Amino acid sequence: MTFELTDKLTDEIISAMENQEKVFVVNAAACQLVEELQPDEENFYRLPEWNSTDGFAMREEFVSLLHNPIIHNELQSVLHSGRGVFKNFKIILKSYPEVDKRWHIFKNRYMLNRINEWYNSLREIWGLEKLDYYTESDDNLVHDDFYFEDYKAQKFQDEVLSSISAATFEDEEVPADILMAINGMWINQAKKALATSQIGYVCHSLSDEFAGFITASSLDENQEKVMFITGLFVPEQFRGLGICTELISMIISKIQSMGKNILMPNFIATEKIKPLLIRTGFRQIDSGFFLAL
Repeated sequence: MTFELTDKLTDEIISAMENQEKVFVVNAAACQLVEELQPDEENFYRLPEWNSTDGFAMREEFVSLLHNPIIHNELQSVLHSGRGVFKNFKIILKSYPEVDKRWHIFKNRYMLNRINEWYNSLREIWGLEKLDYYTESDDNLVHDDFYFEDYKAQKFQDEVLSSISAATFEDEEVPADILMAINGMWINQAKKALATSQIGYVCHSLSDEFAGFITASSLDENQEKVMFITGLFVPEQFRGLGICTELISMIISKIQSMGKNILMPNFIATEKIKPLLIRTGFRQIDSGFFLAL
């Protein structure tokens, strides 16, 4: 007997897969789950295989996709602690609401893929065509977790400078006086840029924490066709969540509407964002990255 994999049944199966204390089967006639009946693979079907090893592998894959070094290292440490892994994994995520939301979306999709593979294997046995499944993209998820505003010096300058000042450059191999000079140079550069006429965007979390900014301006009146990226910064705790990508995308759209090209100097284009710039269409030149719009 066949059955339809409805959204309601799918949700029930996901809950049952995570329940390691009880055994459920699908009652094909009623299209619902029942407990503690022997599957006969005709009227009552066993659920997709899922155990703690699968749950661990799912968490490992999620952590491998995280680019934020702080959260990545914390979760990686939990996964290899050998005790209370799932519980402590959940506790750490609660400290990072934006990442926790991404985890639940990732987990749901991961388990949906397992369920869809299982259901298609049943359809093959039933002599039916396999179904194609497409998971929705989370490209706009960053706008669910954060909000973006036009940069206005009078409103945001102090907040942006304060956040930059708190994020000092660190390197154990560089002498302390050199580090102090580098940090001072970076802060002074930011002060000069933010005090002048700029266009750009500022990002905040839904709890109003500063989460990043990007600014751009013309170098002088003679540079009518080129805009320079004068500032780009995302605090470490918010990195790897798509904010930098979205800020760059938004400034590109803004400058494109003005009919100008973009130059990002080397001191703004750090090693970590160079791959992103190249994927976005920037071309590396001696003094930085150039995007012809």
